[in-house]
Amino acid sequence: MATIKDIAKKANVSTATVSYVLNDNAQISKATREKVLKVVEEMNYKRNNIAKSLRTNKTNTIGVIVEDMTVFNSPKIIDGINKYVEEHGFHIVLSNLRLNKKIGNSYEQVSKYSEEINETIDVLLTRQIDGIIYIGEHTRDVSKIMNRVEKPVVYTYCYSSKKNSYSVNYNDKLAAYQATNYLIDLGHQKIAVISGMINSKPSHERLQGYQQALIDNYLNLDPFLIRTGDWEYETGVKLSKELLKSQNRPTAIFAFNDLMAVGVIDGAESLGFNVPDDLSVIGFDNREFSHFFKPQLTTIDLPLHEMGQQATKILIDIIKEKKVKEKSIQIECELIKRGSVMSLNKK
Repeated sequence: MATIKDIAKKANVSTATVSYVLNDNAQISKATREKVLKVVEEMNYKRNNIAKSLRTNKTNTIGVIVEDMTVFNSPKIIDGINKYVEEHGFHIVLSNLRLNKKIGNSYEQVSKYSEEINETIDVLLTRQIDGIIYIGEHTRDVSKIMNRVEKPVVYTYCYSSKKNSYSVNYNDKLAAYQATNYLIDLGHQKIAVISGMINSKPSHERLQGYQQALIDNYLNLDPFLIRTGDWEYETGVKLSKELLKSQNRPTAIFAFNDLMAVGVIDGAESLGFNVPDDLSVIGFDNREFSHFFKPQLTTIDLPLHEMGQQATKILIDIIKEKKVKEKSIQIECELIKRGSVMSLNKK
């Protein structure tokens, strides 16, 4: 089995230089690094990670706690995490809390599972992890349920209000502003919204973005056109019918998730309205079904993969004791224009 001395001899460098390269020390030149790594590969050198972890008190292992793997956002975030750790010589240990199966949308009940979550953390700590990425199932403050962590933590799809906490999320307010502005640019002035649950931070942020777009375009805010939903398909059906049966019916409905948006389309069509000819509809989340639904749904795509990568980068930088510039990052979403929106502008 090749040793560091063997590599140093073949690469014509010192053993210290080989050690610096293997430990990713920045003071080594690119040319020397490439030369040493080439010899490492040729000699099929395997580092003694156990010895290294004893020496450095680091294992290059990250614990990933996900509130529920079955929630649509989790797989893409985890894929982003995996991609980054693979590229940087780290590994993950994954733990699924299955909270959606236990409490559904009743987020106020999450505190009941605080002890269970902390037991999960304790188990992860026995695996000698260097830090934790916590993936929420809904954007909210999770500080009350993550209360005894001694390792660095980065939160994504959620956040902690505790001092010196790190989080990576997407910009709800800007995304809603862009979606509303898009409809306004196409000539729509009566734009209704169907929000999520009233105690939801994303609902509040998206409503602010919607309102700001109306203000910036000198349009009146009509309370009648603002309806509170609960993220479910059936609510989209019900509330769209209420809006479309009124004398003050909208020309467009912005639903705050894709499930409610397809409910809006089905509700409209059950009343004889065609989408997009009679009603334009925008969703949020860019769920897989939104591309296959007829008409294909215009929606907001969430940067989930990038959130996973950014959260991992921050955590690894903290582990390596590098300076992290921003504690709270918000990544911009993308408006996906498809077939559920029509322009009212005269050609």
